[in-house]
Formats: sequence, C-alpha cells, structure tokens
Amino acid sequence: MKKWSKWAALGLSLAMTMMLFTGCGSAAVEEAAVETQPAAEETDAAAESTAAESEAAATDEEFSEDVQAIIDRGVLRVGVKNAVVGFGFQDTISGEYSGLEIELAEKIAEYLGVDVEFTAVTAATRTELLDSGDIDCVLATFTITDERKESWDFSTPYFTDHVTVLVEDASGITNLEGLVGKKVGVSSGSTSAKSLVEAMIGAGVIAGDDFNAETFDPALWTEGVSFQQYDDYPTISTALSAGEVDAFCVDKSILAIYHTDGRSYIEEEFAPQEYGVATTKGSGFSTVVDGLIQGWLADGTIDGLIAENGLE
Repeated sequence: MKKWSKWAALGLSLAMTMMLFTGCGSAAVEEAAVETQPAAEETDAAAESTAAESEAAATDEEFSEDVQAIIDRGVLRVGVKNAVVGFGFQDTISGEYSGLEIELAEKIAEYLGVDVEFTAVTAATRTELLDSGDIDCVLATFTITDERKESWDFSTPYFTDHVTVLVEDASGITNLEGLVGKKVGVSSGSTSAKSLVEAMIGAGVIAGDDFNAETFDPALWTEGVSFQQYDDYPTISTALSAGEVDAFCVDKSILAIYHTDGRSYIEEEFAPQEYGVATTKGSGFSTVVDGLIQGWLADGTIDGLIAENGLE
C-alpha cells in the first residue's frame, strides 16, 4: 500500500510539473505574439504609405498640368459640327448629338474620368474658340494640313475623305469642265476652294497661271471659276437651291446630307482630306489625345465606329 502511494505521489508530481511548463510556454507564445503585433501593423502601414506615394507619383507622371486642369474642372469641352450626319449632328428636337466625332469625344472624356460638353463650331469659328481657351479640342471634320500644323497640334488621322462637288441636276453640270465660268459655294475658312482649283488645273480644265497655294484666297480668285463663301453648310445648300451659286464644294461626307432628289455629285473626287483632333500646340493634352487615337486605330475601335455611323 505504501509502495503504491509512493509511485502515485511521484506521478502526480510529474503531471503538475508538465502542466507548469505547458502554461509557461503558452504564456510565452502569447507574449511574443503581443510583442510582434505592433511590428506587423507598422509594416502594413509602411506598405500602404509606399503604395499611396507610388500611386501619386504615377498620377503626376501620367498627366501634364493642362490635362490635370481638365480633370479638376470635371468637364472636357469639345468643338464639334452639328449638321454633318455621321460625324457631328444635333437632333433639333432632343438636342442630342450623334456621330463618329461625338463618340470619339465621349471616349476621350471617359478616359479622363470627366463629363463632356459640346460646342457647335463652323470652319470659321473652330480655331478661334480653341485659341481663346473656350474649348479644349476640335473634333469637327478638321482637315490636317502642313499650314495648320504650324498653329495647332493634330492627332493621327482617324478618317480620310475626299472633296467633290454637288450640283442641281437641272444645271447640266457633270464634271470639272462643267464648272468653268461658274460660281461655287464654299465654307469660310475651309480648304475646299483651293482643292477645287488645284483639281481643275490638274485636269487641264483651267491654266492656273496665277495660282499660288500659299497665297490663294477664294475671295480674289476669278480665273475659270469663282467662289462665294458662307458661314455654314445649310446656308450654302439654300444658296444652291436659290441659284445664288452653281455648285456646292466640300468633303463628300459633309455633302451627303444635302445630296437630295434632284441633285448629283460631279464625276470627280479629289484632294484626300485627313481628319484629326486639333488641340493647342505643344500641350500635354495633344500627347494624350494622339495616344488614344493611335490605340483605337490599332485595336479596331475606330473602324467599328466608322461602320456604326455609316461612313464606310
């Protein structure tokens, strides 16, 4: 009996010792966890701070001051046409805009994370509004020329059109030769008159001895053909119907809406017109816009928009 009690006591002592060590070990682990927790929190905070700094740096690097100004304003202001079906057209009832250039403007605004505001422009007013800062860019069937590139930046072309002439069928005019001695309606500030004279000279219809592309002025040209300038396309169309002019010359895509019954295009198309987004020369926004246009050309986005708007 005493022998059993001796061994029982020994077993009890060993059990108590193990419990003591187990308890000490557990406490040590808990204490270590408590001690290391602040270090882990500090590491997470440091990581978040670094990420925030990196994000800020990326933002600063991505956007120039003029682009950031648009973002801060919350609105991209774009000059567009309002009477060119397929490019920039405003519904007279709803006031809604539609067309290839409208959708491109909306996509640029979406990229910047801002709203878009449209201002109707003409060939005569679009650069004035851009220069004055009333608009940020022009998407208005604006043809890229070397002369214009001296004053404004242009994106990579997003569409190529050609110039032609619209006439009343009753006039009997069917080609460039038929325009000799006629008065042609053109838009103020456009290159259409110069393109037509160059085409007539190239076709041998007129001599063009006094023609100079750099100094050409539609208001002064009278050799073989003369011109009447108007502020907008609807007015030229009305003038054609009224007999004030014998023909209406501009890009074919613009003429499409005025190609009604009793009117026809002449046989020739000439002077390829490449349309680009016009922005302030040397601006950071120019770089952003051109990068977007190039990307949308490469991935087929612009081709899809051209098809959707019936411009193929």
